Amino acid sequence: MNWLEQPDRGEIHIGGQRLGIDEQRGRAMSHRQLAKIRERVGMVFQSFNLWPHLTVQQNVSEALLRVKGMKRDEAKAMAMQQLEKVGMAHKADVYPITLSGGQKQRVAIARSLAMSPEVILFDEPTSALDPELVNEVLGVMKALAAEGYTMVVVTHEMDFARQVSNEVVFLEKGLLIEKAPPEKFFTQPDSERVRQFLQSSR
Repeated sequence: MNWLEQPDRGEIHIGGQRLGIDEQRGRAMSHRQLAKIRERVGMVFQSFNLWPHLTVQQNVSEALLRVKGMKRDEAKAMAMQQLEKVGMAHKADVYPITLSGGQKQRVAIARSLAMSPEVILFDEPTSALDPELVNEVLGVMKALAAEGYTMVVVTHEMDFARQVSNEVVFLEKGLLIEKAPPEKFFTQPDSERVRQFLQSSR
């Protein structure tokens, strides 16, 4: 969805702008145009992708320095603000190796938030975590949803999806099987495949 891979068909629009296509010129976007749109999209991966040689605070402020061109003090202040939001400000000066998986994922979320994205993409954000650490990450994501952040989340956490989502999409083998509001998806799905999935996930 961030044009890391080009879709076979269909369109993706971010903030009213079609991703990947320069509609004025009728051709593919340049790397510079794509980069400008990608600045508006946050990404949080299942494997955290923190830089091991940077502190927690430096991990969050690095893109602000390199991409946004902020002054160091300004970037640090923004990083600390976002770390506070996810409950990780007290770990600002430590290195990722000292953190639990849940803490690393919260830092990754803070790093995404620091760029002030219009939408955040989450790729199985809890799949690499021990079960007892899942709730701390889901708690942060629920708080973001309550604040009105637009999030697209790939997840197998059905309770979370039911509580937080505006729309649930079920994909299998590259096909869209069902798309519905959560109250319909989880109680009266149209697809037999979705009914089987929900039964097995209980």
